Amino acid sequence: MALTDIKIKSLKPKAKPYKIAYGDGLHILVHPNGSKYWRLKYRYLGKERVMAIGVYPEITIQMAKDKKNDARQLLRDGKDPNTEKANKKRTARYNSNNTFSAVAKEWHDLNKHKWTDKYIIKVWNRIERYALPAVGNKPISEVSGLEILDDIIRPIEKNGLTETSHALLQNCSAIFRLAVLTKRAPYNPISDMRGVLQVHKVKHLPAIKIKELPAFLKKLEAHNTRDINKLAIRMLLLVFLRSGELRRLKWEYFDFKKKICVVPLHLMKKRIEHTVPLSKQVLAILEEIKKISGDNEYLFPAINKIKNPYMNENTINKIIKDMGYKGKMVGHGFRTIASTELNELGYRKDVIEAQLSHKDSDQVRAAYNRAEYINERARMMQGWANHIDELAYGKKDNKVLKFSKKR
Repeated sequence: MALTDIKIKSLKPKAKPYKIAYGDGLHILVHPNGSKYWRLKYRYLGKERVMAIGVYPEITIQMAKDKKNDARQLLRDGKDPNTEKANKKRTARYNSNNTFSAVAKEWHDLNKHKWTDKYIIKVWNRIERYALPAVGNKPISEVSGLEILDDIIRPIEKNGLTETSHALLQNCSAIFRLAVLTKRAPYNPISDMRGVLQVHKVKHLPAIKIKELPAFLKKLEAHNTRDINKLAIRMLLLVFLRSGELRRLKWEYFDFKKKICVVPLHLMKKRIEHTVPLSKQVLAILEEIKKISGDNEYLFPAINKIKNPYMNENTINKIIKDMGYKGKMVGHGFRTIASTELNELGYRKDVIEAQLSHKDSDQVRAAYNRAEYINERARMMQGWANHIDELAYGKKDNKVLKFSKKR
């Protein structure tokens, strides 16, 4: 009697496993617990072997027949079905660990120690949003440059996101380099693709001119915001850190005997520890800040600490916008003002760049410069603070805003 679904379902378990033949070596093995397994008996190189095909009814009769026929074809080709099955599993397992997504995650994990927390999230979100849906599940060795260009980059460009397209192509190229280095891809298919991208026009963040600073500072002094926010903006002008670095400063980073602030690398955009010499004006501002923040570990503690214990990332730019400078000035603009004016004042470019914490491509030279220029940078920072006082108040008098409003 031929095996049918009705016949197979009617098979009852026994004390010991038993099998019911289907034909051509294919049979059902019934276990004492009632489970039913498809098995194929065959001979290879004169030895009898058995190959597991699957569990009934997950593997139907037709599926079992198809697998049996495939195995018989392998035998006719001189191949062992069990060996081929094991190789297929091994390849699938290898590919699952070497998909574009897996290599991308590995690359991200290897490099994130060099990035700020915000940048870590930004890079992965970009890869996850644009690249993974298109090629994430494919073995990276099978991903072509044309797929990257047509399925990922071009759609981004069509939406006008040329900055994202350039950044993502750079990320993908780095991911492929890791794959090549670890023998998971034969070559980097997008290494020479940069020339085919639409040109990205850099949009510089808005900044007022140096001559507009006196009016800006007067508006700041009169603006209806907390005193500590005004002090933060004045300090940003004098130390020209990035806003994200300033608002996360802790008192422990300051050495008041040496008159420096050492910003740890995890706060810095370039992941390089950064020393800020403190002018007399900045030291005076810090005294005012201390009166407000008190024993808090942060200079600029948050009012609402649900998300972060420090000042909100939008606070400084919102204040500047509310002062009437929408589209004309942002917190980052103080770095632009300082860079432009310090060059005009004749300070050495290398010293200015070091104080702006612009990363030197030569790591040895960068480390040397940070040490070599510290005294020159300290003189420049004091000169800068004096220059701002003279510009805004007509004299170099260690000026600090004294606020009468609520702190």
